Amino acid sequence: MQIKKVVVIGSGTMGSGIAAHLCNANIPVTLLDLKTDISEKAREKILKSRPPLLIDSSKIENIKVGNIIDDFKVVKEADWIVEAVVERIDIKHNIYEKIFKERKEGAIVSSNTSSIPLKVLSEKISNQEKKDFCITHFFNPVRYMGLLEIVKNENNDLGKVNSLKKFCENELGKGTIICNDTPGFLGNRIGVYAMQVAMTEAFKMKLSIEEADAVFGRPMGIPKTGVFGLYDLIGIDLMADVLKSFIKELPEEDKFQIVAKEIPLVKKLIETGYTGRKGKGGFYRMKKIENKKILEAINLETGEYSQSKKINLNLEKVDLKNLINREDKYGKYAWSVISKIIKYASSLVPGITDKFNDIDEAMRLGFNWYQGPFEMLKEIGVKNFFNKIDNFENNKFLENLSKSQDENFYGQRQLYTEIETLGKIKSKATKLDKNKSAEIYRFNDFNIVEFTTKANALDYDSMDSLKKATDKPLIIINESMQFSAGVNLTYTMNFADKGDFKSIEKFVKYFQETCKHLKYSKFPVISAPSGLTLGGGFEVLVQSNFVATHTNIVIGLVETIVGLIPAGGGCKEMLWRWSQTEDAKKNPEFAPLKVFDIIGYAKTATSPIEAEPLKYLMPEDKKIMNRNSLLDVSRNILNENKEFKAPSECNFNLPGKELKEKMIKLLEKLYNEKIILDHGMVVGTELANVLSGGDTTIDKTISEDDFFNLELNSFMRLIETKKTQERIKHTLATGKPLVN
Repeated sequence: MQIKKVVVIGSGTMGSGIAAHLCNANIPVTLLDLKTDISEKAREKILKSRPPLLIDSSKIENIKVGNIIDDFKVVKEADWIVEAVVERIDIKHNIYEKIFKERKEGAIVSSNTSSIPLKVLSEKISNQEKKDFCITHFFNPVRYMGLLEIVKNENNDLGKVNSLKKFCENELGKGTIICNDTPGFLGNRIGVYAMQVAMTEAFKMKLSIEEADAVFGRPMGIPKTGVFGLYDLIGIDLMADVLKSFIKELPEEDKFQIVAKEIPLVKKLIETGYTGRKGKGGFYRMKKIENKKILEAINLETGEYSQSKKINLNLEKVDLKNLINREDKYGKYAWSVISKIIKYASSLVPGITDKFNDIDEAMRLGFNWYQGPFEMLKEIGVKNFFNKIDNFENNKFLENLSKSQDENFYGQRQLYTEIETLGKIKSKATKLDKNKSAEIYRFNDFNIVEFTTKANALDYDSMDSLKKATDKPLIIINESMQFSAGVNLTYTMNFADKGDFKSIEKFVKYFQETCKHLKYSKFPVISAPSGLTLGGGFEVLVQSNFVATHTNIVIGLVETIVGLIPAGGGCKEMLWRWSQTEDAKKNPEFAPLKVFDIIGYAKTATSPIEAEPLKYLMPEDKKIMNRNSLLDVSRNILNENKEFKAPSECNFNLPGKELKEKMIKLLEKLYNEKIILDHGMVVGTELANVLSGGDTTIDKTISEDDFFNLELNSFMRLIETKKTQERIKHTLATGKPLVN
């Protein structure tokens, strides 16, 4: 069946998010709520959301709002009705009674519940109605979280469920996994269990919350919030309610019951209003001391707060073998947590799903884990795992694996989708090269480069891999959350701290050389970004020949924030793009002034639609809702460009001194209005020098290499200043900009 119109009932966080994402996909949707100002303000709430729920504000035109008293008749026109009201079964049953009276025959009805079983939701509807009724569990925020769980049971019309899955995958871009009607479904069952294990083991092993979060975080391939930070983010009181639901729904013998027991300290925090970030604080809290905000952490034994301490495990990458084999308390904690997660997840197969790697994908897509429990087991190694594990009785999956000792037990990844994804291809591809920052794969007649550093920050090794990989058509793509957050500032500052500016200059020159090499390579180069595509990451993209981008990107040149200017060709390429406009052809100052504004203010776009007016992306660049399709679309681009010819080099004619003076006057106005301070003037002046062409006149031609030199010289003058170094160090330490 085709889904052309949707009604969403309930305009809370999830209902609004679902409606907004349908808008993003150009699906007409009506959002209904109570007859109050809630329904009237629903559109306004979506427009003001941060991070933005819409890929472009004009998409709001796809949504109508109404109330369930006066406007319920719209249900008759809908092909899919989504219920997203409060988690109270009596309210939901009343809504279903109304929906099934009004809906057209065959229309799909679903609930967005995260905890109520399908059998309970559907207990008051007829067997015929049960065929068309399922759970569609979106994750928050709907636009950004890849996972959608469709929960079905024996009553469902599987054809209808599969058609809904296909729609949500193709049109909404979701990683759609069909699962059985069990408590917590896939993601929450494992994700919440993992959080509880990490927490209870920290109490048991007397770790500080900072120590636990340092282990149960990036070293394990889990977001950096860790467990206690995530508890604060979600809300300690909300997590307590989630646990009560699991305790109620799960049998007494389930291992979840052990870790879900109420913890006295958690109870006390809730009772005293310490419910996390939305309250007075939680496991962490901010305290003002002498007008400075100090992050404090709670002591799990005493309940007292003290200044939070940073824990450095000296682990740059996910390396579970090394982590669990450490002889210190961190290694013991890591093994205790990881082994329990693997045991619990494997004990649920085939109960919650007969495809064990669907659990891994649920953790990737719904919790942003780098790898799920079965991939963890694969990385640790079957033999190593069974040499260390204590017992696993009544766990059929592990019993069978212990007998077979099959190190290749995993099989194919991402079985939930038919799309030929990067994850599927990597297992079939030949690994040509690997260094500490990137990997090169060969698949059929093209190469793939995948960055592998934290936030895919770029360094000399990243550039080395890109350069080596251009002996064939090249696709630059990865599976991590970010395409690239830019050049590795820590790498740069390590040289600056030693006064070794020659090494920085050498690196920037190599970065420029590599980007130019990509642009004029004999074979086509495609960038396929998702997530952060900033600074140097954008410079790689903009000097690729083609782009296939996910709709969820944050893209831009943000170097001025840390007291630098783009020096890998970013100024050059942006100036070239703007110089091709009709306005620029009439006025030689138009393009430099436009780019001066964009780069000077470090403007970013949060979607391809927002990126086009800034010319960060071009109309011909491919924009894709489903991230899984990025590789497939990139391959199609390669197939369509068998006769590829590299572009001609670009040249510039710029006004020079006269234009630079105009730019400095703009800076002086900002300085006088205290929008920028002393160093802002210095950075802005260097940017003005580059974009005006430096020591040139309009009749002189500036080559690309000349422009690279302008960028390099300004960059080096800035990196050598104390105030730029202060900006960089402040950003690295706090994640926030320093205005100086």
